[in-house]
Order: sequence, then structure tokens, then C-alpha cells
Amino acid sequence: MANFQTWSYILKHIIIIILCFLIILPISFSASNELNMHDPITLSSFHYVETTLKPYEWRYIRVDLPESFSSISINLKSDVDIDKGSVRKIPKSKMPVICLRNGGLPIPDVLDISLTVLSSSSNESIGGSEVLQLVEQCHPLQKTIMLMMTNEQISSGVWYIGLFNGIGSARTQSRMINRGSDFSFSANVTVEGCSTSAFWGQYCNQSVIPLSCAQSDVYTNITNHFDAGLFNQKAQTVTTCRNSFQTSCIGYIASGGYSLDVIGIVEQLMIRVVNVSLNESFPANNTGIGILYARHGAMPSSSLHDYGVDISMTPLFIPSPKAGRWYISILPVKQTKGPVAMEDKDITVHLCYSLDWQVMECPVGKAGPNCTSEAYMLQAVIRSGETYYLPVDEASVTPPKFLLDPLLSNSSLEKNYAWTYFLLDVLPGAAGGNIHFQLNSDQILNYEIYSRFGGLPSLDSWDYYYANKTSSSDGSVFFKSYDSSEKAVSFYLLYAKEGTWSFGLRHPVRADSIHERQTFMSIARERCPKGCSSPHGKCQNVLDTSGLTFYSYCSCDRDHGGFDCSIELVTHKGHIWQSIALIASNGAAILPAFWTLRQKAVTPKVGIGWCCSFYIPSIVARLVNFLSALQAFSEWVLFTSSGISSGLYHACDVGTWCALSFHVLQFMDFWLSFMAVVSTFVYLARIDEVSKRVIHTSVAILTALLAITGATRSSNIVLVIAIGALGLVIGWLIESSTMIRSLSFPTRISLNILER
Repeated sequence: MANFQTWSYILKHIIIIILCFLIILPISFSASNELNMHDPITLSSFHYVETTLKPYEWRYIRVDLPESFSSISINLKSDVDIDKGSVRKIPKSKMPVICLRNGGLPIPDVLDISLTVLSSSSNESIGGSEVLQLVEQCHPLQKTIMLMMTNEQISSGVWYIGLFNGIGSARTQSRMINRGSDFSFSANVTVEGCSTSAFWGQYCNQSVIPLSCAQSDVYTNITNHFDAGLFNQKAQTVTTCRNSFQTSCIGYIASGGYSLDVIGIVEQLMIRVVNVSLNESFPANNTGIGILYARHGAMPSSSLHDYGVDISMTPLFIPSPKAGRWYISILPVKQTKGPVAMEDKDITVHLCYSLDWQVMECPVGKAGPNCTSEAYMLQAVIRSGETYYLPVDEASVTPPKFLLDPLLSNSSLEKNYAWTYFLLDVLPGAAGGNIHFQLNSDQILNYEIYSRFGGLPSLDSWDYYYANKTSSSDGSVFFKSYDSSEKAVSFYLLYAKEGTWSFGLRHPVRADSIHERQTFMSIARERCPKGCSSPHGKCQNVLDTSGLTFYSYCSCDRDHGGFDCSIELVTHKGHIWQSIALIASNGAAILPAFWTLRQKAVTPKVGIGWCCSFYIPSIVARLVNFLSALQAFSEWVLFTSSGISSGLYHACDVGTWCALSFHVLQFMDFWLSFMAVVSTFVYLARIDEVSKRVIHTSVAILTALLAITGATRSSNIVLVIAIGALGLVIGWLIESSTMIRSLSFPTRISLNILER
């Protein structure tokens, strides 16, 4: 009986332990999954092998940052050794630089060149202000650069990293020889992200609540709604997407984060905070207790945000918000006045509120603050290798331009002025092209053109604009106007970003009775601006390092440079004088050739012909004498050939005339020049012809290797002079040893040696 009780007691405890294990295991497993779910995961990792950039060469690296990314790490190593103290001493035309740009390819010729050296050893993410200085600028390249940027600092999308070995107008100039130093680099780019869109931050430890529109209504009279402040009662039918969210109370050590996707071009985004209250320790009518921040593409903060408003004030209205993901945060503000100060650690303070938002969208074909302006979505049409954008109804128009006047709006909220909008899409991978906008009229143009990426432009919000020849964005980056006049407008948006671009034309309200004006409009995406100022350059096409972006650039002739070959580096007259000076300078070889010819002309024939005439026929003896005479004039042949080959090489180098291929002429010029230098040293050495022939043969092989592997290297000059000096020293040693030997031994022995 006792044994039965004992076994039942043990069995009971075993069952209890098993039940506890079954209960605790799912909890611990769930907790482990929740912990791992917060950890960032690697979304992409790329390694770029070591690449060498010659003078004035460059490379682009494309990095895609999805909306769920948490951080990007860039580890770049190069053999560039520039210290911070010598940055200002290096000319920009020879400085290796690194450039970054969001959405499009950087062009260092038009970007600001910052002399600030990037962080090279810190693994920590750089600060917000440093990020703002980093984008749209170029920085000196360092031996090691380690950068980390988080989703709290930069927005998602496509980023481009550009590496350039020298910048300036001469970067695109065509030349046979590029002077300067090479450098090599390798890079590792790692993108980490959160497992779901519900988390945010560098370590994915911040929660983000996605907002969506649950209701869709159509209003023709919106006076009773909170957005009537911007849309008057005369507005046409608008579609609204509206919802509200009751959040839990947050403490003053935390912040609330939300995300809202704006799809396409909309007219207005409204966000407001209602039902605001604090805990019982503070009065409910306290003002200045929190700030509502909004930012496109990244989580806003007090230092980095696009919009901000006190939650106790009016709602936050964002007119024409950019398409994409918007992030919203509510940051409580500490109160130092009132019944109790919020700095008191013994008091727990919570902020409670409800969030309300609304997205307003005009009907198809309408846009503007009152939805009465005309809007046209342009269709891409490819013709002759270029992409043109035309209205859907005008896709068959030839040539690729369309009449503008019938498309203009005839009403607006502005007095006497109306807006007409044109929208187009730049597809992914096409950021290496340029948007070309043109207007041509038979009368004086009275249009103002505003352009904006991702949203509709207005007088208060635009990226680029053109009003007239004296008022435009010509001083802005990536904007270039050409040949504009009172009746014509032509400008380029260089390396336009991928996504939706909109052009807004602000024009006088047209009268229905006026039909005599004819204004034509053309929008195209061209490979190179202004055709590389043909005939001064040619348009070249290439892929970036990742192979995902197709871009074009201008390869200019020897007299022009700049990203569009419009900068004249050398005048035509100056080019002629340079050609004459380079080719004629090789006439200096006449003097040493004449001197060697004069010296050899008085030299008697060698005795080998006389010796052989006793044993072989006279014809053979004369041939041997002829060959000996040619060998006697070898220095003359060398100097003459060196001068001729150098003249032909420089004639080809300046683009005058190429007798042979450039590489053959370059090899002959440098090889014969090297041989002429060494031959001069050997000529000065008083040694017999046999020793000279040995030295000449050895030097010919060595200098040929130097000329074929690295003809233009500066170190070759020192090396060739050293070889010639060595030959002179060897000749001096041979001569000295001969003299010492003749003095040290009896004459009889010396004569025997000479006879042998």
C-alpha cells in the first residue's frame, strides 16, 4: 500500500511538471519569436570587386532602399591617401571624390564640392544635420570610408553613389593621354530592414501603425467638412478618402508613429489630432502639450521633418503631397509651467488623443486647389531612339509636338491667371536620361513653367521654374536652359529622378474668342542634353556598376568640355598653334642627327673589308664594307627616326592626321626616344663597337618592354636615364680596366692577349 502511494505521488508530480512544461514552452517560443521579429534582417548585400579608375574616369553604384529598410552600411576602401590637411591644396581637377544623390545620378560638374572629409572610422550612424550636408554634395575620397545611415535620417527609394577621379570641365574632354594618378577601390554595401512594416528604427524596435482609408465618398459640396478652408463651395466633385484612429495613451518618454500611403497625385492631405487629454494631474485645456510632425519617406523628428503643427491648433494641411509613403509622429512637449512640472520623475504623464485624416483627390483630368484646372497624363512614345511624351489623344501626332492652346484651362481661383498641368512617368532604370521641355509660339510667350517631382507644383512649392530669361532656376543644380527667347523656351532637367514628374503652366486666362495664337509644346526624355553641342561631342551610352541603370554622357572633342560639351577649353586658333608647336618641336632631332652624320662621315672604313678581299670575291667584300658603313651611322638613323616618329605621333595626338594607329605611333615614339637617350650615353663611352652592340641589344629589349607596358609613366624617364648612366659607367670601367691591365703586365704578354 505504501509503495502504491509512493508511486502515485511520483506520478502526480511528473504530470504536473509535464503540464507546466507544455504551458511554458509556447510562451517562451512566442517570446523568442517576438524578440527575433524585432531584429533587423539583411535585405541585400553587394560586394564590388577592386576597380581601377584612370584620370577623369568615373563609376556609378545603384542602391535600392525598400520602404521596409532600417539602415544602409557603406564600407569603401581605396588606395587614395589624402589627409585632411592637404585637401585644400589639391586642385579639384585631380581630386578623387565621392558623390551621393537620391533618385538620380550625381554630376560632379554641377554639384557643390564640399571640402569636409567624410567619417572614415566610425561605425555609428551619422547625425541628421550631417546627412543633409552629405546629400547632393561631393566629398574628397579617403582611404577608408565607413558610413551608416538609418531610415530615421534618409528616405527610401533609389540612391546613387558616384566615384570620380578628377572633376571639372575637362572631365569629358577627349584626349589621347590622360595625365594624373590612377586609384583603385572596392566597396561593400549592405541594406538591412525590418521583417514587417509594423516596426521602425535602426534596430526595428519602434512600432509603426499603418493607416488606411476605410471609406471613400464623393462630395460636391464640402462646406460641412473640416477641409472647407482650402476647397471652396464652388469646387467641382472631389473624392475623399477618410478615416480615424483611437490610439492608446503614450508616455512622455515615447512617441507615436504612423504611416500612410499616398497613391498617385492628390490634391490635399489633412491630418488632425482630436480628443486630446492628459492624465488627472493636469488640466485638459493645457496648450502646447504636443507637436504633430509629418515627413515624406522617413520618420519625422523634431530636427528632421517636412511639416509640423501644434496639436492644439488647427489641423495640418499638406497641399499636393508627394506620392509615396508619409510618416506621422506625435511628440509630447514637456511642460515647465502649471500645477505640476512634467520633469518630476515621480509623476507618470500620459497624452491621449484620437487621430483623424483625409486624402482629397480630384476627378480624372482635373487638378489644382479647386479641382477646376485641366490635368493631362502624358503617354510615352518612342521615336528615333528618343522618348517623347504626348497626350493620349495626340499619340499619333507627327512631329512629336502638340498644339498647346486647345488644352489650356480657362478658370482658376487666381485673378486673371489659370494653371494647366502635365504629368509624366520616368520608369525605373531610366534615371540616366534628361527631360527636355520646349515651348514655341508665333507670338510673345507669357507662360510661367513650374516643375515638381512627386506632386503638383504651385507658387509656393516647386523644384524648378522658368519665367523668363532673367528669372529661372539656372542657378539650381540639374537645371540648364538653352536658346530661350521671347517666343521660345527650352530647358533640360538633367538626370531626372525616377518617378512621376509634373509640369504646371501658369498662364493668363484665355478668351474664347482668341484663336489666332499657335503655341506648340514638346516634352521628351533625351539621352544627352542639346545633342552634346554637336559637332563638339558625341553621346555615349553605358550601364552603371550594378547593371540596373542605363545612362548617357557626352564625350567631347579635344577643344571642348563640360557635361554638354558647351565649354570651349581651347580655341580653334589656339589648337592650330598647339599642333604646330608640338609637331615642329620634334625638329630638335635634326641637330644630333646632323652631328652624328658629320662625325661618322670622316671615319675611315673598318679593316674587315680589306682583310676579306684576299680570300673572297670583291663583290662580297664591298657588301661587307657597305654593311659596316651602315652600322657606323646607327646613331644618325636612330635620332632621325626618333624625330620623325615623334612628329607623326603628336600629329595624331592633336587630331591632325594619323599615319598609323595611335598605339603603334605612341610605342614607336617612346621606344625610339628611350633608345636615343641610352644611345647618347653609350656613344660617350670610349669602348669598342662589340661592347656597344651588346649594350644596344640589351637596352633595345628593355626599353621596348617599358614602351609597350607603360609608355607615359613619369618613372620611365628616370629609369631610362639611369640605364644610360649605367652603360656609361660600364664603358668607363671597361676602359679603366684596359688601361690598368696594359700598365700592370709586360708588353709581351699584353701583345699575346691582343692577338688572341
